[in-house]
Amino acid sequence: KKDIPAVNFIIHEIHCRRNIEICPYCSDSIPKSEMKNHVESEHVQVTCKCRMKMESSLLKDHEESSCPLRPVLCQFCDIQLAFNKLQEHELFCGARTEPCGRCGRHVLLRELKGHPRVCG
Repeated sequence: KKDIPAVNFIIHEIHCRRNIEICPYCSDSIPKSEMKNHVESEHVQVTCKCRMKMESSLLKDHEESSCPLRPVLCQFCDIQLAFNKLQEHELFCGARTEPCGRCGRHVLLRELKGHPRVCG
């Protein structure tokens, strides 16, 4: 799968056929001696804590960006909780009030960022 000089083609082709395999899962060129290890480390099926099954090579990205149980912080209280609980928590948490430092009115936490525009 790479460009090589024409004068080396025959020798290169013999070397590749003898020593290289194409992975049936990802189509990468892998040395035959490393194929078993490659498949076991990159393509074995694992189960995330959310019970979703995927290849082990995809688990880290899933846990960081799309797992419903990945940890996230509430924008109002900075408590860490699971992503799938965030919306319900922030509805409740954002409904709490704090007094405005300028006008003294009690303002919902979810409206506190925009409050200075209407304050006073």
